[in-house]
Amino acid sequence: MNLSIGLCYDSKEEYLAAGHSKLEVAEFDDEGVIAGLEENLTGLGHRVERVGRGRALAARFLAGKRWDLVFNVAEGLRGRARESQVPALCELFDQPYTFSDPVTCGLTLDKSLAKRIVRDAGLPTPGFIVVRSLTDIEFGLNGSPMFVKPLAEGSSKGVGAYSIVNNRKQLLKTCTRLLPDFPDGLLVEELLPGREVTVGIVGNAPRARVVAVMEVVWTERSEVDAYTQLNKDEYLDRMEYRLVVDEPLADEAARLAMDVVEVLGCRDAARVDLRCDAAGRLQFLEVNPLPGLHPVRSDLPIMARLAGISYDEILGGIVDAAKQRYEDETCTTSWLPTTPLQPSTTRRRATSSSRSAS
Repeated sequence: MNLSIGLCYDSKEEYLAAGHSKLEVAEFDDEGVIAGLEENLTGLGHRVERVGRGRALAARFLAGKRWDLVFNVAEGLRGRARESQVPALCELFDQPYTFSDPVTCGLTLDKSLAKRIVRDAGLPTPGFIVVRSLTDIEFGLNGSPMFVKPLAEGSSKGVGAYSIVNNRKQLLKTCTRLLPDFPDGLLVEELLPGREVTVGIVGNAPRARVVAVMEVVWTERSEVDAYTQLNKDEYLDRMEYRLVVDEPLADEAARLAMDVVEVLGCRDAARVDLRCDAAGRLQFLEVNPLPGLHPVRSDLPIMARLAGISYDEILGGIVDAAKQRYEDETCTTSWLPTTPLQPSTTRRRATSSSRSAS
């Protein structure tokens, strides 16, 4: 079915031209990505119209404009609710849209809230504290080194070699450095020493499919053994990626990621980051319910490419998932059924033996 699609996005070039800093726009898409989305969605047979950011969308709604679907990759500029703004507008004006609803977008952007929900559901996640001022600092989470990152950011924004801290002095120094740029606060999390994987999921239960389980591998050229902004920006030189298949870790990662997506209410597509503790047990780090769609650099397209799945198939899968979701909600036959990307992953609830003590 050919759909009219409104493409909603935050343009990095537009915000820079308006005087915003490179740090503020680090998560936003550049013109190449926006043009690529427009071109590929058009190539799938849809009629695509660029909309722009949330304010432009609001103006179009007030003028009476609607589409069959809004394809939303807008991140918003400031605050813990910034990723919720476009979904909230769409719901206010009864406009179908892709990806998660305002509640899930806000919940998952605040990493501490997401971890609390996941932990309360009996799923494993490292111990953590939230630092909004230097008076919040504690030290000694299970006697482990810790990792410091902004509480409500993505794209490894604000993450560097300084994020790994081993004592109170280093923790104070890193928090002092980051808090002025990230007033929403910092997440200080127990640093897990094991393998790190990211899991891509497209679709909605019961049709959700795991695209791939991809291991993030540090090399001698990596800035540090963590997914820092520098490692991510220069991933071709500093990082290696490989699919995890035919080993227990792949099934364990897929099951845990599916559990996380269900518990947090992610829709249409998501990417879940996991890391192993010293005993090799996977634990939840964070989830992106609005996964990056840069065709070359973003993790979801990278793992799809390694798995032999095209960029068009990913975009088509997201659109199909949203179509099917609205069909299920409205009980109409005006949407086409989704086509699975891969065989379904059998999902199991976490057992008490896998629960984190943190």
